[in-house]
Amino acid sequence: MRTIIVAALCASTALTSTPAFAQDTEIQALRAQVQTLEAQLAALNARLDSMESDAAETAAVVADVTEAIEQAAPAQPAGSTVEIGFGAAPEFETEGGWSFKPFGRIQADAGFTSLPDGLAANDGFGSEIRRARLGMSGDIPGGFGYKFEVDFAGNSVDLTDVIITYEDDGLKLTAGQHNNFQGLEELTSSRFSTFIERAAFTDAFGFERRLGFSAQYDTDDLLVQAGVFTDNIDDLPGKAWSLDGRVVYAPEIGDTQLHFGGSVHLTELESGDTVRYRQRPLVHFTSERLINTGNLTAESEFGAGLEAAVIAGPFHAAGEVFWQNADRPGALMDPTFFGGYAEVGFYLTGGDSRGYKGFKFDRTRPASPVDEGGIGAIQVNLRFDHLDLNDGGIVGGMQDGYFASLVWVPTDYTRLMLNYGHLEYDDAVLALPAGSTSYSADVMGLRAQIDF
Repeated sequence: MRTIIVAALCASTALTSTPAFAQDTEIQALRAQVQTLEAQLAALNARLDSMESDAAETAAVVADVTEAIEQAAPAQPAGSTVEIGFGAAPEFETEGGWSFKPFGRIQADAGFTSLPDGLAANDGFGSEIRRARLGMSGDIPGGFGYKFEVDFAGNSVDLTDVIITYEDDGLKLTAGQHNNFQGLEELTSSRFSTFIERAAFTDAFGFERRLGFSAQYDTDDLLVQAGVFTDNIDDLPGKAWSLDGRVVYAPEIGDTQLHFGGSVHLTELESGDTVRYRQRPLVHFTSERLINTGNLTAESEFGAGLEAAVIAGPFHAAGEVFWQNADRPGALMDPTFFGGYAEVGFYLTGGDSRGYKGFKFDRTRPASPVDEGGIGAIQVNLRFDHLDLNDGGIVGGMQDGYFASLVWVPTDYTRLMLNYGHLEYDDAVLALPAGSTSYSADVMGLRAQIDF
């Protein structure tokens, strides 16, 4: 650096010097300028010496501090590196096998129910936050996993899935609150359903998550599930318990996915318990239930279901039937109630198909999502839904539903649904002014959904 400065000063001197034939006065002036420049150069050299000394001292201090930090810091264990992945939500994973991922969903519903004039029931506009869930899931070293989910909808806080799992080579053990294998419709997440609510029998027969222990084993196309359960966490402590099992065979033939399954459920109730089977007209934001058995004393329940589905390109079809028997005490007759549905659906947008994973329907990922300049996936669906609560001297009523839905999936994690339902009733629990219990109702529902 000093060499550069000296060279620059010499060049400056050469440019400002006068020819040899200049007068003496000019030579004296030039000598004065050179002396001034030499003084400035000496001062600059002194300043550079000081800066170099300060830099050396600073470097020494930094080295000392760095060494002290390294000596004080604990040794990092193997697998301490954290990898962060980003999809719909961040996912954290260590080399040692720990992982953590948050997830959630919001479903906002609104619409109308139109009931017959003169019926002593509320109808008209309704709306609600159907679900507002937050949760977390992940892996624990050794093949273990966890999941914890809370629902904040309805001005209350309810626990949904709360489980610890262990997996090894097709075997999965689960302990905690989870679904007890009721069937395809119930086990498919509400995030991926084709209608604003599940089939009528799933709610009428009290399908819900329960605290228990289960085991399942699966191969590429076969699933076997079994478990023992008590009540839902909100109903504990209780003495009711159940044995539940399900088998599914789901081969894939070419590009066609098939699904065949069946389940059985035996529930032993506490002495003096009652059961009640009832249902709304399609949408959840109405409190009216036009079919209802009322409270029935029972010692146990037995349920059995069959399920089938097919996915072929943009087309899908699905159907289920379920029988629910209530074992009543003494000489009381034991009624067996029945419910089922059949549906077909078709994607109007090219390249789209209904998702299927883990022996149940899964997420639809649009071939041309809105965030990539497309229009998303558009699906139309038709469903017939039947529920019969008349048997064994019990007149709870019959409901037949004729439903249509239009589903728009703009992106992988957003969904809009428009549902229409026409429902026919016989032996309804609410009568018209003239006494008739056979009539019809119409329902319109809209859902906006986002999940991550």
